[in-house]
Amino acid sequence: MHAIRDGAKRNHGDNGAADRAKPRVLVIAEAANPEWTSVPLIGWSLSTALRRHADVLIVTQVRNRDAFLRQGLVEGTDFVAIDNEHVARRTNRLADVLRGGSGKGWTIVTAMEALAYYSFEQAVWRQFRGRLSAGEFDLVHRITPLSPTSQSLLARKLRRLGIPFVIGPLNGGLPWPKAFDGVRRKEREWLAPLRKAYQLMPAYKATRHDAAAIIAGSCHTLSELPTTLADRAYLIPENGVDPARFQPRVRPLDSGPLRLAFVGRLVPYKGADILIEAAEAFCRNRQVEILIIGDGPQREELEALVAARGLAAHVTFAGWVQHDALAARLAGCHCLALPSIREFGGGVVLEAMALGMVPVVARYGGPAELIDPQSGIAVPFTDRQSLVDGFEAALAGLLAEPTRLEHLSRGAIARIASTFTWDAKAQQILAIYNWTLKRASKPSFAF
Repeated sequence: MHAIRDGAKRNHGDNGAADRAKPRVLVIAEAANPEWTSVPLIGWSLSTALRRHADVLIVTQVRNRDAFLRQGLVEGTDFVAIDNEHVARRTNRLADVLRGGSGKGWTIVTAMEALAYYSFEQAVWRQFRGRLSAGEFDLVHRITPLSPTSQSLLARKLRRLGIPFVIGPLNGGLPWPKAFDGVRRKEREWLAPLRKAYQLMPAYKATRHDAAAIIAGSCHTLSELPTTLADRAYLIPENGVDPARFQPRVRPLDSGPLRLAFVGRLVPYKGADILIEAAEAFCRNRQVEILIIGDGPQREELEALVAARGLAAHVTFAGWVQHDALAARLAGCHCLALPSIREFGGGVVLEAMALGMVPVVARYGGPAELIDPQSGIAVPFTDRQSLVDGFEAALAGLLAEPTRLEHLSRGAIARIASTFTWDAKAQQILAIYNWTLKRASKPSFAF
C-alpha cells in the first residue's frame, strides 16, 4: 500500500472499504501556511479540510515546511515541500524594485509570482511523474495560486496520463471602478489596464482546455472563463471559516452606541476614510463609535482626518492585531464596515459573520457575494460620494431600526454555519472530485 494511503489511515482513523472509497488526491497548494493570512491561510485551510474527506498528499513550497511540521504533519507522508527559492527570491526582489517598495503595486507582484510558479510546477512534475504514471493518485487538484494569471504546466501532462486535473478556486482581476482611477494610481497599479496580457502566457489555453473541472472563487472570475468551459465550471467562494476559532454571539443594539469595526490595510482603496466621513455626524451625536484595526501608509492621513474633524473620542486606531487575537478584539463590535472598492475575496467578512457581526460592505467584488439580504448590507455606489452617502444611509437605517441589527446578526451566524465552513467547502469539492471520477452525478451549488 502506498505511503499516502498509509498516512491517510493514520491521520484520519479510516479503515477497510471506507478508506478505499476515498479518492486519492495530490493537492498542490504552493501557498499554504496556518501562521499567515490571506492566500496562504486559504491554501492551508482548504487543503487540510480536504484531508478529512479524501486521501490527500499536499505539495507546498518549502517556505511553509516548518509551519506544517509545527502542526504535526509528517513530511513525506502528509506533505512534500518543493524548493524553488532560487527562482522565487529573484522574482520577489524584481517585484519590489518595479513597484517602488512594499505595500502597493500588487498587480506587479502577482505577475512576478506567476512567472516563478512555472518553476514550482516543473519541480512538482520531476518529483511526482513516476508516482502519477504508476496510478498512485486518482486526481490532482491545484488550490493555490488563486490568481488566474498563474498557469499550469501539469494540465496537459495529466490529461495525457488520464488523470483528472481540478483547478481552483481561481479569483482575481476585478476591474477598478471607473470613478476611482485616481485611487488606482495611488496604489501604483500601473499594470492593471494590461492585465489581460496574462492570456498570452505559456499554457494559458492548456490550463483551461485540459482541466477536468475549474472552480471560480467569484462571479467575476466565473464570467471570464470561456463559454466552452461552462459544463465543467463551478462557483465556490474562495474563503471559509474554522468554527472552532470563532464563537458566535447575537449582537443586539443595546442602549450604547453602534460600534463599527474596520479591518484591513490602511490604503486608499480599502476606504477607511470613506467610513469616517459617512459616520461623522453619528459620531458627533455619540450614536456611533469606530474601531480601526490595521496599519499601512494611509494611517497618518487618517489620523489627521479624525483630528481635524474632532472625532478622536469616537475613533480608535488599534494598529495591527494578530489573526489569532482578532476575535477577542472584535468582541464588543456590532458591525464590520468595509467600504473597500476592490476586494476579491473578503475573508474578514466571513470571520466577522461567524462572530455574529453584521457586515456593511460596498456592493462590488467578493464581499457583496458572501452576504445575502438576511445576513448583511451591500451598499451600491457609482463614485466616492455615492459610497459615502450609501454608508451613511445604511448606518442611519440600523440606528432607526435596532431590531434589524439583531435579525441580521442571527442571519450572519446561520449563513456561516450552513455554507461557509471549511468542512462544507471540502464536501462541495469532494462532490466535484466524484463527478470527475465518474462516481457521481454533476453537483450543483447555490450561494
